[in-house]
Amino acid sequence: MASQSDVPLSMASCSFKFSKHTLPQKIEAIAQAGFKGIEMALQDVVSFTSSHQGREVGSTDYDALCDGAAQIAKLCEANGVKITLLHFFGSFEGYPEGSPEREEAFASARGWIRIMEALGTDTIEIGSSIEDNITSSVREQARDLADLADMLAQKGFRLTYENRCWATNAPKWKDIWAIAQAADRPNIGLCLNTFQTAGSEWADPTTESGHIESGGISKAELDKRFRTSLQELTSTIPRDKIFNFRISDAYRMSPPLKNEQATTGVRPRAEWSHSHRPLPYDGGYLPIASVAEAVLATGYRGWTCVEVFEGQFQKKYGDDLHKFTRQAKNGCVKLLKCIK
Repeated sequence: MASQSDVPLSMASCSFKFSKHTLPQKIEAIAQAGFKGIEMALQDVVSFTSSHQGREVGSTDYDALCDGAAQIAKLCEANGVKITLLHFFGSFEGYPEGSPEREEAFASARGWIRIMEALGTDTIEIGSSIEDNITSSVREQARDLADLADMLAQKGFRLTYENRCWATNAPKWKDIWAIAQAADRPNIGLCLNTFQTAGSEWADPTTESGHIESGGISKAELDKRFRTSLQELTSTIPRDKIFNFRISDAYRMSPPLKNEQATTGVRPRAEWSHSHRPLPYDGGYLPIASVAEAVLATGYRGWTCVEVFEGQFQKKYGDDLHKFTRQAKNGCVKLLKCIK
């Protein structure tokens, strides 16, 4: 059984649903619930800086954002909360060499590094790309991550790479591991996530059952296949190549989501992720304990973060941020107690 003392717990600032919840309020609620870390979302840096400076600050106004980030660092320090990483940045890897998109991605990265310095954090999270106009070549995607890792290494920083279950090329943990291995940099590791792992290999928001049914696979066969994948995760990924671990659940969609990507441009799993991810043991149905057990069985005991996107926030918690963060902490403790 894993214990709370073995695993440092954090919470993602993006988990709070409404813009009226200010970053200082979030930090205070996270700290008072007993979390020791916070994953800082770029949008929170932008909104805090805009409020602090009394004007709209853009996401590329790096001089202003660095000033705001320095103030955020002081707030977190005063509350006894460590900024574990800056996130989230997606659709970075795979653009054609010399393309405007690739140039823009690396220009943005230089700005992110400045913000990291001001926040006092050494880790940035990259989510696997959801763009359509990217290469499927593992080698070329790895090249981009390696180039970014080399930029980060100049500051002693590192990159944590997360699979998004609706990503174009890397929706599963095996996909990001293959790209990370090909990149072959010591400061590249994985961001593993209960939702993204189960959401890519076991669950499906477009079916009545909530499970993957493609190819006529039975529930028993699906469960067996998923158990095998988790066993492979444990035996394949060295614990020191897991840089962070995230926890959230998901609602079984009733009625199931329709696949309307052709008209809306939104993939069903993306829609599911953005508004239907509750706290652990708060109405979801994913096998989150199985994923957590597989990750911790590697020997990993690093930052473990609650990252949720709760569309029923107002109904469940109203404006009580402390109720929300206490529930988050209790869910983490319960999850850890469930692990052998």
